[in-house]
Amino acid sequence: MNKTLHNLLRPILALALCACMLLGFTGCGAGDELRTVTVCEVTHSVFYAPQYVAMNKGFFEEEGLKVELTNGGGTDKVMTAVLAGQAQIGLMGPEGAVYVYNEGKTEHVRMFAQVTKRDGSFLVAREAPEGEFSWDDLRGKVLIGGRKGGVPEMTLEYVLRKQGLTPGEDVEVLTNVQFDLMAGAFSGGNGDYVALFEPVASQTEQQNVGTIVAAIGEASGEVPYTGYVAQTELMKKEPELFGAYTRAIYKAQQWVQNATPREIAEAIAPSFPDSDVALLTTVAENYQKIDAWMATPQMKEEAFGRLQDIMDEAGELKARVPFEGLVDNSFADAAVEKVK
Repeated sequence: MNKTLHNLLRPILALALCACMLLGFTGCGAGDELRTVTVCEVTHSVFYAPQYVAMNKGFFEEEGLKVELTNGGGTDKVMTAVLAGQAQIGLMGPEGAVYVYNEGKTEHVRMFAQVTKRDGSFLVAREAPEGEFSWDDLRGKVLIGGRKGGVPEMTLEYVLRKQGLTPGEDVEVLTNVQFDLMAGAFSGGNGDYVALFEPVASQTEQQNVGTIVAAIGEASGEVPYTGYVAQTELMKKEPELFGAYTRAIYKAQQWVQNATPREIAEAIAPSFPDSDVALLTTVAENYQKIDAWMATPQMKEEAFGRLQDIMDEAGELKARVPFEGLVDNSFADAAVEKVK
């Protein structure tokens, strides 16, 4: 009788044990639930590889975060999303924050981490040069430059002036084409040259629409080209969130610094389903060659000053903004100290 009872109870006990195990696992998952953070990026580009590495290599998850990413299609739109509370964090050019500061909203936003340290666009020519490329080749030509007042367009004009070309006189610079429509406009027959970010620049070359002839970032010098911005009040209210986010980015920056172009391409491939690994490898190599990515998220005051020089030359700077008035390096400093 006892043996029969034991045989009857055995499957019941087994089911009970399984149920307990499932409950235990469920409890662990609930305790470690990831927090969703909304991020609006200025455009979707390999230029921001550290962000996609952090997403795809699990660095955000290690910090308890899940990133919900949207494409703003321009710094002005990203800034609007951040100010309106539609995105907690914006990945954009710091010029948007400078404009907000100079509108008298001096306590509204802060930059808290830097991703790229020079212009990431490449000059694409409709006709390949017969010999070695010279910036003087642009004389008398039409160049699609991007949105007026945006860092890409201002940096481009800064480089043109350094090369002895006056925008509007020696070369016509179109500033009425929306940032994410520039490649389409060029493919449609507009302009002799266009400044494009990757992977669009290499894709345009692959499609035999144009030829990459120069990296604009090589001529521009180091500037805080792209970084993360958020509302100041939100940063004060939730420092743990921004600390965790910055640590994840720093981990990704360290990983990228020690990775080959192929390894970077494979890591970011899930974020670029329409681009093959071979193309992404070429793009990553292009950005490594010009030293585009920051090794740490800490912004330098000297580089911030150069950005304002560029804005001033473009006639877009109402007044110079103090470094400490717009940049909060505390999260970046803490990340560098904590992550070894």
